[in-house]
Amino acid sequence: MAWPSLDPIVDLFGALPAWQATVLLLGLSLGLAVVMEVVVLRGLLRYTAGTRTDYDHILVASFRYPLVVTAGLAGVYLLTQIPTVADAVLLEQDQLDTFFGRPALSVILLAWAHAANRVVNRFVAEAQEEGRQLEVAPVLSNVWTLLVVISTLGALLTVWEYSITPLLGAAGIAGIAIGFAAKDTVANFFGGIALYFDDTYNLGDYVELDSGESGTVVKVGVRSTTLLTRDEILIVVPNSVLNSAMVINQSAPSRRRRLKLELGVAYGTDLDEFEELVLDVAAEERNVIEDREPRMRFRRFGDSALEYELVCWIRSPTAVGRTRHALNREIYERLRDADIEVPFPQRDVHIRPRDGGYPDGDEPTPQETG
Repeated sequence: MAWPSLDPIVDLFGALPAWQATVLLLGLSLGLAVVMEVVVLRGLLRYTAGTRTDYDHILVASFRYPLVVTAGLAGVYLLTQIPTVADAVLLEQDQLDTFFGRPALSVILLAWAHAANRVVNRFVAEAQEEGRQLEVAPVLSNVWTLLVVISTLGALLTVWEYSITPLLGAAGIAGIAIGFAAKDTVANFFGGIALYFDDTYNLGDYVELDSGESGTVVKVGVRSTTLLTRDEILIVVPNSVLNSAMVINQSAPSRRRRLKLELGVAYGTDLDEFEELVLDVAAEERNVIEDREPRMRFRRFGDSALEYELVCWIRSPTAVGRTRHALNREIYERLRDADIEVPFPQRDVHIRPRDGGYPDGDEPTPQETG
């Protein structure tokens, strides 16, 4: 049966003899396919190859094949809807549609489904190559592929006039059974989707879990997320666990991180000289951000020292350890060269005999111990 929107075309060619309708339809269809391929699409590909973005080139390249296939097979499908053609080949119109029309529509549907799946996946890959952090992009790609497959299967069943109502019922029962059998996998799958919509982290972010594990997000899959620790050990964490855990994203909203360095200086030290020296060291450290000026904070009067805190911003949370090491080492060397004392806790210990007295002239002097 012809689609209502195609009735004018079917009536137009149905008034012609079968051989003329066949020649005209196939000639127009193949001619349109050749013109689209040679003139239109190749010209568009040459034009998009020189544009500033690759997305338009990906779009044209992905839909090039289905456009040509649709133009080439449209004439075949239309021929199966013309009664005079069926009479000429001594076949019923339903038989002609079964042998030629539905296969042509099926090929067209498969071509467009493949292109739709390919263009989204290539868009995601291109965005990642440009350095854009697309969280759980693999999960979205897999979800899109699943939707395309299901939609294409439903469309093919409709083309071949199979009722999908019994299949929907069976799919519902099978879905319940699969849900109970693979509840962990399903939980991980939807956990990954929830992490995407919550914008919890991106690829390349440094995260810390409430269980103590921390690392850089290197892969986000359908079932799990992979972290690379500072010891270059991969930790695979199920998405359902991440979705229910407290996740500290040390790379958001920006990758810079505030570093606090505790310092102590002896009582009687020239504080202006001490503060200037430490700030100079922080300003010279390459991991310290220049547009956020380091600051010195006098926190408290300690038992053995004046307790200070150096506050500065560094470029990445993964640079905390090496920046702290470099600052501590350089500050110690500068203080030593400037003869500024770095005190440590001290105690005076007096040793007395058990009877509480000393012979004349034998009383010991205080000894300093660490």
